[in-house]
Amino acid sequence: MGTADDTTGDEVPWGEVTPEAARKLLVAAVEAFAERGYHATTTRDIAGRAGMSPAALYIHYRTKEELLHRISRIGHERALEVLETAAARPGTPGERLADAVSSFVRWHAWRHDTARVVQYELDALSPEHRTEIVELRRRSGAVLRGVLREGVESGEFDVPDLPGTTLAVLSLCIDVARWFNTRGARTPEEVGALYADLVLRMVAARPAV
Repeated sequence: MGTADDTTGDEVPWGEVTPEAARKLLVAAVEAFAERGYHATTTRDIAGRAGMSPAALYIHYRTKEELLHRISRIGHERALEVLETAAARPGTPGERLADAVSSFVRWHAWRHDTARVVQYELDALSPEHRTEIVELRRRSGAVLRGVLREGVESGEFDVPDLPGTTLAVLSLCIDVARWFNTRGARTPEEVGALYADLVLRMVAARPAV
């Protein structure tokens, strides 16, 4: 996103969040959490970035943790949608795996601030909220594991350890958010293509039999 990480064409960053003041606070929180970390960020920091008073934040979010939960839920739902869309497209398991990995990596690159917050601030959530987000992460893993399983069953992939390989692929994709820089040598599309190729090599992809 351009502001708080929106560089993929959304007309308004986090446009699904209303009213406008709540959206501005969420955008400011993404920026602050990504830059300083959740624990080092104060509600005053967030309100200041949004051009509001600290008291204004509590009109829309009861606590800083509630704000993190809103960011985490929306971010994980978006990431899950990216995987589900790619996995549901026509094609061989290899084609859909490459598409899923490329799409997932591009999302984590383009939205690296958001992804850094939603992927690496999980332990700052309350137990109830953490359980909800872990379920969304489990669903993402299930989508990827399903494509890998189809590839194994068709003879296209050689994956002796399906759970372990699923975790390895997810970790590879997610870590892009930690290091990606829009001023770096590679674009999100280039990183996505590279990682798709690496994952196909990882699963020893070959034509379906």
